[in-house]
Amino acid sequence: MPMAKLKKSDVEHVAKLANLTLSQKELTQYTKQLEAVLDYMDVLNELDTSAVEPTYQILDDTKNIFREDKVQSSLTQDDALSSAKDTYNGFFVAADVFGSKKEKNIPEKATSRIKLDQYNAILTKANPEGNLGHKDLFVTKGIETTAGSRVLAGYLPQYDGTVVKLLKDAGYVTKYKLNQDAWGHGASGENSDFGPTKNPWDMSKVSGGSSSGSAVAVATGVVELATATDTCGSVRMPASYTNVCGIKPTYGAVSRYGVIAFASSLDCPSLISSTVTKLRKYFQIIYKGDPLDATSQSKARSEHVDKKVKKLGIPREFISEGIDKETREIFLKATEIYKSLGYEIVDISLPHTKYGVAAYYIIAPTETASNLSRYDGVRYGHPRSFFGPEAKRRIMLGTFASSAGYVGRYYEKAARARTLIKSDLAKAFEKVDAIVAPVSPIPPYDIGEKVNDPLQLYLMDVYAAPASLSGVPSLALPCGFTNSGLPTGMQIFGPRWSEGALFDLGEKYQAKTDWHKKKPKV
Repeated sequence: MPMAKLKKSDVEHVAKLANLTLSQKELTQYTKQLEAVLDYMDVLNELDTSAVEPTYQILDDTKNIFREDKVQSSLTQDDALSSAKDTYNGFFVAADVFGSKKEKNIPEKATSRIKLDQYNAILTKANPEGNLGHKDLFVTKGIETTAGSRVLAGYLPQYDGTVVKLLKDAGYVTKYKLNQDAWGHGASGENSDFGPTKNPWDMSKVSGGSSSGSAVAVATGVVELATATDTCGSVRMPASYTNVCGIKPTYGAVSRYGVIAFASSLDCPSLISSTVTKLRKYFQIIYKGDPLDATSQSKARSEHVDKKVKKLGIPREFISEGIDKETREIFLKATEIYKSLGYEIVDISLPHTKYGVAAYYIIAPTETASNLSRYDGVRYGHPRSFFGPEAKRRIMLGTFASSAGYVGRYYEKAARARTLIKSDLAKAFEKVDAIVAPVSPIPPYDIGEKVNDPLQLYLMDVYAAPASLSGVPSLALPCGFTNSGLPTGMQIFGPRWSEGALFDLGEKYQAKTDWHKKKPKV
């Protein structure tokens, strides 16, 4: 049953619940956009989920993880207060919660950010002698970390995240902090508050997102390695669109400590490099459990053994309706390489693929509404009025989907659909050892082409959603170019903890092809 027409008063109420202030122009715009998105979400009503248990978490063992409380050094009072807008006698100063609320646009602090490069890929210069770039979602001590949002412009963290520390301890030096869709919200690289990241193969095209700067920095040779994150295709899409390689690990394989949260049950710290062999090397550095992240504690990490891959599946839902003809042809030609190597290629079905985008864009915004509620401009950063359009849209969408009267219709329904999508993959992996599929249904498109239609942008994640909602690893690698010279990539995903097998498959493909050796003319 379709939802009743969304009214401006409904959006105004949701914005108030989310502590957001909207102009009349924004109110009109968001009412129209949110109504279109919510109408699409009603596709989930086609599913009978009455006997399906919801999936809220995708860890191997969802029991609580406990550790001993230990007294250890923490931030000094001066450090804790260092990014506050206003303090008094060692305390943060906050507005009276019962008083009238009037936000002022506070000028940004002076920062170390250099002018964005010609691709808008680089946000902050850290060390000119470095060889590593960090997506600006990774917290770096003393180096500006913005999450691609003006809310955090000027924020200088007092600590390094675990992935940052592991790479630093291994001898890799941070050269740049890299542009991204703000907070990780986007598949195109256009949602950064500092400008869109342009594709080095064609400056008029998008570079993919949200890890756009990471992919472009590697593609142009500015760095050899870049950190990234994948919540629903955010490493795979930019890797595919810029002709580089990216690994979205098993959920829980890499510590999320010190990575600014987007959607906690989906976020996967990831890596981008130029070849699968390099990815394998760098991945071993960060593939560790972390006492500071309970999601990284699975015993399966050490118990899993990659079985020999003999049979590869192609989901028929990924190559039938909705895919660009040229993209389909390039992908199918790539799979012939595996046939020539002796792998059996079989047709499989992931029947609930069409529901993945709807489920994801209920679950992820609900979690981001919670995660972004902490940004109030008191302890650090700027007020909530500094949020960009896409962040506001997702915060309100998540607030609505989890609000009283709608949580059963949206959030719980999406969690049950997630169970069905996870079950599809589990059944598929009983028949095949890994799955090969396109990353994107279309090649890189024009900057600005879809920016006013958020639903069209959300639908770009259709091939990324199954692996993300299920928590399985996926490797993206180049597999060809369109007639107009734009890169196209494919992804290989397998059961949880099968990264080793995926790297093997990727290396064998790259030993027989040279797509990954092609570079943009810069």
